[in-house]
Amino acid sequence: MTTPTQYKYRRVLLKLSGEALMGDKAFGIDTGVITRIASEIAAIAAAGVEVGLVVGGGNIFRGVSLSSSGMERANADHIGMLATVINALSLQDGLERQGLTVRVMSALPIHQMCEDYIRRRALRHLEKGRVVIFAAGTGNPFFTTDSAAALRGIETRVDLVLKATLVDGVYSADPKKDKNATLYSHLTYDEVLDRRLGVMDLTAIVLCRDNRLPMRVYNMNKAGALMRVITGEQEGTLIDCGESNA
Repeated sequence: MTTPTQYKYRRVLLKLSGEALMGDKAFGIDTGVITRIASEIAAIAAAGVEVGLVVGGGNIFRGVSLSSSGMERANADHIGMLATVINALSLQDGLERQGLTVRVMSALPIHQMCEDYIRRRALRHLEKGRVVIFAAGTGNPFFTTDSAAALRGIETRVDLVLKATLVDGVYSADPKKDKNATLYSHLTYDEVLDRRLGVMDLTAIVLCRDNRLPMRVYNMNKAGALMRVITGEQEGTLIDCGESNA
C-alpha cells in the first residue's frame, strides 16, 4: 500500500494513555471517546497511512500506584498489563465499527482474545493495511507503556511516534497551573531530558533519541489534529534529534 504524496508519514505509532479513554468519567471507558478516536484513525488509515497503537491502562488499574501502597511491584505491573488488554480490545471494537481490519497483539499470551506479539507478523499486518494494537506493554514489569510505545515503534520501523495528550503540546510548565507557560513547537530529545519536561518516561525518550525516531505531542481533543500532523502541518510539539527552535 502506498501513501499519497500529500501525506508526510507512511507509518505511525499512536500512544494513548488509559486515562484518555475515560472522557468525563472518573473510571473506566467512555464509548463516545472510543468512537471519536476510532473515526480519526479511520480517516488517516483510509488515506493509506499504516497505524500502530499502544494504549495504557490507567483508567482501570495503575501498577505504580498500588505498588506504592504495598503491593509487590511485579504483581502490580502484571495486573496493569491486563488492564491495557481490556483497553486494546475496546479500541479494536471501536475501530472495527469504523470498517477497519484490526489485530490486537499481546506481549503476554492470551490466545482466546489476542495474537501473540511477533515482530514479523506485526509488520505484515501493517503492510496489509491492518491497524495493529500492541497490548500488555513490553510484557515485563518495571517498564511503562511509554517504553512499550517507543520499543514497538522502533521494531516496526514507524516514521513517527504520536503522543496523544489533553493539551496542545509540550509546555515549559503545566499550563493548567501556570498561565505564562510557553508552548514549544520544536524540541530536541536532549532538551527534553535536560529540562525534565516529563513528555514520556526517560527510557522511552532515550530509546527514541538513540534510534533517531521523531515524536510529536498533540492534543487528541482538538478536531482534525491527527490529520494535520499526518499532512505535515504544524500541530503540537515535534521532538527529534535536530536543532531546536524553542
